[in-house]
Order: sequence, then structure tokens, then C-alpha cells
Amino acid sequence: MKIGFVRRGHSSTGGAEAYLIRLASSLQGSGQDTTLITTSDWPAERWPYGEILRLPGKSPREFAAVFQSTRTGCDIHFSMERVPGCDIYRAGDGVHAAWLARRDAFEPLWKRATRWMNRKHPEILDLERAVFDPAKTRLVIANSKMIRDEILAHFDFPGDRVRVVYNGIYPITQLPLRDEARQRLGISPDTFCVLFLGTGWERKGLAMAIKAMEMVHDATLLVAGRGPADLYPGGNVRFLGPVSDIAALFAAADVMTLPTWYDPFSNACLEALAAGLPVITTNANGFSEIMISETHGSIVPVGDALALAEAIESWRDPDRRNEARPACLKLAGEYSMQRNAAETLALLAQCTRNADVPVGP
Repeated sequence: MKIGFVRRGHSSTGGAEAYLIRLASSLQGSGQDTTLITTSDWPAERWPYGEILRLPGKSPREFAAVFQSTRTGCDIHFSMERVPGCDIYRAGDGVHAAWLARRDAFEPLWKRATRWMNRKHPEILDLERAVFDPAKTRLVIANSKMIRDEILAHFDFPGDRVRVVYNGIYPITQLPLRDEARQRLGISPDTFCVLFLGTGWERKGLAMAIKAMEMVHDATLLVAGRGPADLYPGGNVRFLGPVSDIAALFAAADVMTLPTWYDPFSNACLEALAAGLPVITTNANGFSEIMISETHGSIVPVGDALALAEAIESWRDPDRRNEARPACLKLAGEYSMQRNAAETLALLAQCTRNADVPVGP
């Protein structure tokens, strides 16, 4: 079977790109040929898994139109892009219509009023409606039940053709010693450290994390990732910028928080769990479905800074964190990349056997 993976553009810090690379790597040795169908942005060295077919497409709509008129030579198309005409669409970015509705909760009125001046939103919504047309997509993979439910609420797509396949990660084989990691960051051994990791700070709730940390005494929030630090003032916040050695951050931190307004399934949370860290996140994160609150961390209502502060404070006790560590490691071990790849490959095989919907170029 020759699988065509569809993804427009490239971001070195993008979760979708990282997932696609992990998936293709896990399929090596399975007897499948893989082709990446993308634009000129994707670096050749980041795809050592087969052919790269580059298509023009400065916008999502243009890329989708070119794809639909191109013969790729692939037996099946697995898309991580809102492109009508693919066999399987992985809705890893969630449902754009649902995300826009959630943004109303925290965006100022002037921003909401000017949102539709941005052509990107109408384009994505149009493509989303086309992708979730059951005549144009055989199967949809959601990476959480939250996203599956949003798809079924917003679109007339058959429920039995939406499958949940949770994200997977490779195990973290070794962490630096905590004291060494802290020494490199200039953090004292007894400082209570909360880690916030990722880009897209507005959506992921950095402002809420900083507001909560103002209510937590004698603690430091470590913010790792690219973003406009000058827009997020806070007395007990340290901005580290992009960090390549994520394991060192996990070793230095006591807990991780991601008070996100919308995240289909945060891989960073799963990775933190694999490092033995309790995770404090919101019920707007698909990752929260797999954890037990107060066992693997805490789940708080989205937008509630006081609840977030109380949850962070509740994990200050090092004995509690040490007791939670085995449960965190065990849960993370259940969500391996091998498991994700096996479930995904099974759905790809099912699609080729049941080709009753004529889609694809």
C-alpha cells in the first residue's frame, strides 16, 4: 500500500508535523510506501521516509484545489489538512467552528468584531464543511472524544465513520538529574517550579497561568517556547524562549500546567506525564479524558484562575508528587507511538478494503 500523507506548510515547532514524522517513522518496516504531499516549505531532511510531492498553495483553499486536480500515484490519502477528497482526515487541529466559539469567552469585543476581516477564517470554515461531507471523506480520525463530539455536533457526518485514536509518544528513556537541570537554569533546589510549555500562548492560556501564579506564593512559572513575552508581564515568570532540551525542563520542573482554552489533545501534557510530572490542565484539553484528576494531576474548569491557583498549590507537597509519579509513568506508557501507529494502520487497511465512497484524486 502506498500512503500519501497530506500536510500543507511546515513549522519546526508544529505538533502536527511532529506527529506526522513520528507516525511515518513508526510505519517503517511495516511494508508500506509513504509519500509526503506538501508545499515547498517542508525541508527535505525532515522527511527521510520516501518521496516528497510538492504542490503550490499559499493558502489552504489554493492548496486544496491543486491537490484535488493532481494525480499523486498513491493508493490512499491520509490528510492532516482540511482538504476535501482524501480517504482519511485526521482532525488533529480540532473543529475550527468550535474553536471560534470558544474564543468568544476570552477575546475582547473589538477583536471579535474584526475577526471576520481575516479571510483565513471563512476559508477554513468552507474547507471544513467540505471535508466533513460524508461523500468526500471515507473516515475521520479524532484524537479525543471531545473532538469527535464536536464533529458530530457541527456536521452531518455518520458517527460510525468517526474514530478516536489518541495521540502517542516515544518513551522518555532518561532524564537529567533534577539538581543539575536546575543549576543550568539558575533555579535553587527548593523553589517550587511550574512549567508551561508550547507556542500559541493565547489559545493555551498563558495569561490565565500568570494570573493564577500571582495567587501562588514562593513559586516560579517557567515558560518555554516562542512567543511575545512583552505582552505577558508577571513578577514570578521566567521566559526561556525555544528550548531544544525538553527533558531538562521536565527534570527541573515540579508540575506542568496547560490552562488551555482549546486543545484537541496536548502532546506536551502526555510527555510531561511520561517524565513523571503531574499535569494541571483544563476540561477543554482532550488529553484530560485519559487522566484521573487528583491522581495524575488536576483538571480545572476552563478560564477559572482561582481554581487553577488552588490546583497548583495542592501539588506543592513533594511527598504527594512522589506518590503520584508511578501512576503518571504508568498512564503515559499506555499511550505509545507504536499503539497509535498500529490503530492508525488498521484504519488505513480498513479504508482500502471498504472503498465504497469514490474519493481522492
